[in-house]
Amino acid sequence: MSKVPSLSYIKVIKALQRDGWTVVRQRGSHIRLQKRLKTELLKIIVPAHKPIKRSTLSHIIKQAKMSLDHFLKLL
Repeated sequence: MSKVPSLSYIKVIKALQRDGWTVVRQRGSHIRLQKRLKTELLKIIVPAHKPIKRSTLSHIIKQAKMSLDHFLKLL
């Protein structure tokens, strides 16, 4: 299994958008994205940091219900 990289928020958001996430709003340094599945609406918040901490990015990937390998392919 790969290690979680240290990325800027811009790269993270672009990768999530390739997976079908849309930016809903930004308040201060927090950007909210959402994705509608058949049975639920997923919501995540990405901090506008350069770089995002690896632990924070790991939590974002888990909340997005995707594997690290799938996320890395989206970069």
